[in-house]
Amino acid sequence: PCTECSCDSGKDTAKDTGNKKKKENGEQLFVPKIFFGTRTHKQISQITRELKRTAYSTVSMTILSSRDYTCIHPTVSSSGSNRNEMCVELLEGKHGKSCLYYHGAHKLGEHHALQAAHRVYQAWDIEDLVSLGKKLRACPYFAARELMVGADIVFCPYNYLLDPQIRESMDINLKDQVVILDEAHNIEDCARESVSYSVTESQLRAAREELDFMVNNNIRQKDHEPLRAVCCSL
Repeated sequence: PCTECSCDSGKDTAKDTGNKKKKENGEQLFVPKIFFGTRTHKQISQITRELKRTAYSTVSMTILSSRDYTCIHPTVSSSGSNRNEMCVELLEGKHGKSCLYYHGAHKLGEHHALQAAHRVYQAWDIEDLVSLGKKLRACPYFAARELMVGADIVFCPYNYLLDPQIRESMDINLKDQVVILDEAHNIEDCARESVSYSVTESQLRAAREELDFMVNNNIRQKDHEPLRAVCCSL
């Protein structure tokens, strides 16, 4: 019933990290998250726009997306296909540089919490988060991940839910949660892509040459000989 969830105007929207609320008798009530998966990021914007028109527009939410859509660092966001690597290098402090936007990611969470406290919180999309991140000099990518802890609804592309590696890297736990897949007939292709990998003949030849070197120089032969056999068979 509505009186048990945060959309009810008489309830406090704040939740702890365990997704639990207290009943009147003091017992803990588990409240599952709703993970809403879509095929593209564009569809997420359409869905959040519809969410704003419902009675649930004030429910806490977040949108998980890639750095391609949410990175606001001037150098990283303007680079080509190596944004993930550049971001990791900044976080690790390589070359003596760091990311000030990452260290300010909590500002976005605090802003939304303040909106909720004043009952002016509204559903938002990726563009809204990025725009606010630029204004507050706070990283939308990591802020969205932090917001997942207290969110009732988590929007994301299919592969965030289907690919086990992405689930692990994003700390997504689907046990006992609600999962909705929009246009679910598309998940077959997504599932195949999640367990597929493309490799060129030149890459195989290069790998075989390196493995030949390892075996011929008696470097962990037991490990490298089976790998070389795989390369040769392919």
